[in-house]
Amino acid sequence: MNFETKCVPRIALLSAMAGAAMLIGAGTAAADDWPSGGGAFEVYETKNFAVRSDPDYWNPLSDRNRLTSPYSTNTRIVCTSFHGVQQDCWQADPDGNPHKLTIAPLDVPYAGSSGTGHFAPKHYIYPN
Repeated sequence: MNFETKCVPRIALLSAMAGAAMLIGAGTAAADDWPSGGGAFEVYETKNFAVRSDPDYWNPLSDRNRLTSPYSTNTRIVCTSFHGVQQDCWQADPDGNPHKLTIAPLDVPYAGSSGTGHFAPKHYIYPN
């Protein structure tokens, strides 16, 4: 047996194993971590969002936070707040992995306000 017949299959096998490990690692890397609290940050579970089937979702004067997600509020949602003001949120995919929701700007006044200030409702969007 020469070098090629002994080593090439081993190199191919090792390359395939390394590629598989990278693909498995890429799947778990796509998920974020659930938040942790501390200090003035509170961490809590919630389903208190206006979703597409809710009339408040479409009402520009509503002061409710909106959620655009393929899972609506059917999977776990965890948010953080700072001194009672909701900040970032994460939503689980069907496998239970957390994904940080993106906050989109809401460029409309709400509830008689003259503008979108610090306490304006937020629009959370599930990634992808």
